[in-house]
Amino acid sequence: MKLIYDVQDKPKFKANLVFAFQQLLAIIAATLLVPTLVNSIYGQTVLDQAAALFGAGVGTLVYILFTKRKSPVFLGSSFAFISPLAGAAAFGAFGIILGAVIAGLVYVIIALIVHFVGTKWVDKLLPPVVIGPTVALIGLSLCTSAISNVTSVNGSYNLIAVLIGLVTFGVTVLSSVKGGRTLKLIPFIMGILAGYVLASVFTAIGNAANIDYLKIVDYSPIVNNFRSLSFNSFIALPDFTFARAIKEGAGLLNGAAGIISLLALFAPVAFVVFAEHIADHENLSSVIGHDLIKDPGLKRTLLGDGIGSVVGAIFGGCPNTTYGESVGCIAITGNASVSTTVLTALMAILLSFFTPFVAFVNTIPTCIIGGICIALYGFIAVSGLKMLQVVDLGESENLYVVSAILVTGIGGLVLDFGAVSISSIATALIVGILTRLIIGKKKKDSKEVEK
Repeated sequence: MKLIYDVQDKPKFKANLVFAFQQLLAIIAATLLVPTLVNSIYGQTVLDQAAALFGAGVGTLVYILFTKRKSPVFLGSSFAFISPLAGAAAFGAFGIILGAVIAGLVYVIIALIVHFVGTKWVDKLLPPVVIGPTVALIGLSLCTSAISNVTSVNGSYNLIAVLIGLVTFGVTVLSSVKGGRTLKLIPFIMGILAGYVLASVFTAIGNAANIDYLKIVDYSPIVNNFRSLSFNSFIALPDFTFARAIKEGAGLLNGAAGIISLLALFAPVAFVVFAEHIADHENLSSVIGHDLIKDPGLKRTLLGDGIGSVVGAIFGGCPNTTYGESVGCIAITGNASVSTTVLTALMAILLSFFTPFVAFVNTIPTCIIGGICIALYGFIAVSGLKMLQVVDLGESENLYVVSAILVTGIGGLVLDFGAVSISSIATALIVGILTRLIIGKKKKDSKEVEK
């Protein structure tokens, strides 16, 4: 695709602030949702939203540093580690950090293997016929989440929410396709703004007429934040995981038994997320027109992701991962500037101290987030399908591999081993690789389809 700003381009600072804020809006809902879900599963607060946002920002800066400013993607809280984090909570904050360190070490070990062996094995194990449908699956697997957000308010189906979600999506599309150069770069801000204004109008009518069905926006997070009108209503120190670990100590870890349990919780998931790491970077490479697996190299992207996760978890508790929402934002806006990603990370760090911002984000209705995600997740799916353009699906060998990945992934095949659960995407990838190995290597794995 044609980029308006390439990776090393630097937009003017004022414009870049807007671009960075837009990318922050694209990733923030998911980043804040992970600690919320972990707390819900565990039954009490063990992770702080503001701290997770801070950790995501710091983790992204570490990643950018390791990748030599060549990979413009934001790292946010990883959904793959929700179950391990909920399990690690029993070992206290120190256990949560240790779990993230274990996950990061898996990436470091793989990076060392890549350093000594090279990446040819990756090309052989994960060719376009495997990576393409896997990337598409990442987008398709999120479709249910997007539509669920669009259609519901507080868990109940709501036609007004559907209208707002579709308006949000429509304004985003029109800004991106029909808008001028500036609007093309900020379609998500325009979509969210239009959706929020419309949702506020319906909410005002609902409050005036006492009709609950029209009350789309819940302003209570902002009201509660300013209830005391103290200094903490504006600026507050996030509840950093390392600070909680220092207060609690390592007593809950329970020695070697606890370490072994954390190893069983985090290490297998980290190996699985490695496959998604490859898929994400292949996807981003296709968007920016530069092979990140070769330059800056898989070793550096792995180290950036792994070390970035550890550093991020020290502050926010959540291991991080490259965000598809960030890649989708780049694809739709045509802005791949790494300076925008850096500014987004700095903005996340600063705003994590600003309590009204976190409160405001929590007031954005899920139907608006869903409307935005229709575009974001759709672009992820389509970018994966584009990778299949070089694959001849007339060959039965390729057809079976793609079929195996899509059916097992969309069908939601999960491998549950009790303490360890392998996600449907990772399972689909494993099934695809095994299918290809069973069938055997073709004389030509892929060839360009005649136009």
